Amino acid sequence: MFRGSFVAIATPMKNGQVDEESLRNLVEFQIENGTDGVVPCGTTGESATLTYEEHCRVIEIVIDQVKKRVPVVAGSGSNSTHESVFLTQHAQKAGADGALVITPYYNKPTQEGLYQHFKAVAESVKIPLLLYNVPGRTAVNVLPQTVIRLSKIDNIVGIKEASGSMDQAGEIIAGTDSSFALLSGEDSLTYPLYCIGAKGVISASTNVVAKDMGDMWDAFEKGDMETAKKLHYKLLPVFKSLFLETNPIPAKKALYLMGLIGDEIRLPLVPMTEEGTAKLRTALTAAGIKLVR
Repeated sequence: MFRGSFVAIATPMKNGQVDEESLRNLVEFQIENGTDGVVPCGTTGESATLTYEEHCRVIEIVIDQVKKRVPVVAGSGSNSTHESVFLTQHAQKAGADGALVITPYYNKPTQEGLYQHFKAVAESVKIPLLLYNVPGRTAVNVLPQTVIRLSKIDNIVGIKEASGSMDQAGEIIAGTDSSFALLSGEDSLTYPLYCIGAKGVISASTNVVAKDMGDMWDAFEKGDMETAKKLHYKLLPVFKSLFLETNPIPAKKALYLMGLIGDEIRLPLVPMTEEGTAKLRTALTAAGIKLVR
């Protein structure tokens, strides 16, 4: 299930509310362009500023729109274990195929605290879980030995690894069973991570370059390394432009320029600067992305 190109889908907003119509259209855009799975309510989905009601509703909308055509992995983590349990149990009840659970942010738990947190969430549901390690966002890093220990829990089946460390990713892959999936969480390292054993990617950039991201995985899986490598180098400038400012500011601006969503983001994030937008526009145009605004 957790293999291939997954999108960390953006949450469109309109007049301060979740824009359901645009969200459904984004899901269709992803499936039409070959995306292998949809991840609502991740970092790119602005989960940190969604209310509980909005969070649950976004997951329900995505599951309903996908209609089992690809897996839906619901973002369900929090800095509170009981909140993570609540959101993960909701994901299960809503019909998600799995859940993506971020490390608790701000609290800075010890490695034992991280282990006990993920263990408690896993024991509260039957659906498979992916750990989500992104130290740049959370101020805590799940070390390889902790990931290896967690991989022995039956329904913890993989990790979105966004530490930016190839060494760390390699230690995890080497120390876990072949059934455990490491997925790239660092867009510019996606192809290199494939080369050392990653089984896919959960990406912000896939919102914008869905077909190329899917094609890169498909080429790699078929053993067509030359095509996969060419797509990697084609996409590098896009990856860079989509992280010129805090994610998902550039991704949402790109989707706006593509005519797929409105130009709205929730505070404390603000729309992309004119200078950043100009650089983003240049990179997208060079990559062959059709812009309508």
